[in-house]
Amino acid sequence: MNKSIPVVEVRDLHKHFGGIEVLKGINLKVERGQTVSVLGSSGSGKSTMLRCINWLEVPDGGEIYIGGDRMGVKSSNEKPMSNRELAAMRARTAMVFQSFNLWPHLTVLQNVTEAPIHVMRVDRKDAHDHAVQLLEKVGLSHKHDAYPWSLSGGQRQRVAIARALAMNPEVILFDEPTSALDPELVGEVLAVMRSLAEDGFTMIIVTHEMEFARAVSNEVVFIDKGMVIERAAPEKFFTNSDSERVRQFLGRYRTATA
Repeated sequence: MNKSIPVVEVRDLHKHFGGIEVLKGINLKVERGQTVSVLGSSGSGKSTMLRCINWLEVPDGGEIYIGGDRMGVKSSNEKPMSNRELAAMRARTAMVFQSFNLWPHLTVLQNVTEAPIHVMRVDRKDAHDHAVQLLEKVGLSHKHDAYPWSLSGGQRQRVAIARALAMNPEVILFDEPTSALDPELVGEVLAVMRSLAEDGFTMIIVTHEMEFARAVSNEVVFIDKGMVIERAAPEKFFTNSDSERVRQFLGRYRTATA
């Protein structure tokens, strides 16, 4: 991949649900190794943008590029990609959901190896060895043979992160990865994500965890009513924002956590 090309580029992204325009011309670039946190009130369009990047939602307008390659649409003729082509593109944009989405009938180890074996055609032994390394990375080397139902929410989310990493994606998309967790389990997931940021993984994180976003992000993006209101380095965003709407949002957050 050409390092001068953004890992993710979103151009003039629009999305409607019924008669409601949820995304109103989103533009975003994420460079290799960046951690970008996406903040905003509930219903602002953050998760919809993330799902459009991964083509889990089909945009109504605009373009999305992963490593310079058009997502979802063939650049040659503007026709939709085949399911096989789309699966290959999605493999480059692994997604971690708030509800884990693990396969309940598979063990932890099988959850991590299944996609590399069947989607990427990785040799079974290589997939196994890689999964063992990843589970150690997320602190779950002792849970290989456990089933998701026996794990805590934090452990299940760490398995989901290992599963995403197993695809060797160019970018990892996190959709509010701690929102379904009990408060005491949030820290263990954020610690894994912090280590990924330190290791230089490219990540887009939709989150309500403000202190985490401030600590690990290279850039913070604020979305309000389907539009990007501000993009800034964390310190500027949290201490000296140019946007009255951002200052209002942060003021309400500080009041709620005081």
